[in-house]
Amino acid sequence: MIVKIHNSPDGKKIIAICDAEILGKRFEDGKKQLDLSSRFYEGKTMTEEDILKNSEKCSFHINAVGEKSISFCIKQGFVDKDNVMHIAGVPYAQAVIIRG
Repeated sequence: MIVKIHNSPDGKKIIAICDAEILGKRFEDGKKQLDLSSRFYEGKTMTEEDILKNSEKCSFHINAVGEKSISFCIKQGFVDKDNVMHIAGVPYAQAVIIRG
């Protein structure tokens, strides 16, 4: 998975996760679109363990796109499978994880 971690001015993290094989592509379904060509998703390859290390003990927003990324997020409890949406058959989800 390709992961880019954005740090907001208030110290919160935004974690963008995208399956490597769809990075750089654009998907459309009517008026909805997923544009994975922006710099928002351009990060580095990370393992599941690396992602978990970067999300420990902090609150964060997560944007995940692709089968592998969504499966990982469901497995970790970041996203409920009933909240996964699709555009042109590509699954994506967003969530806010609050840890105190």
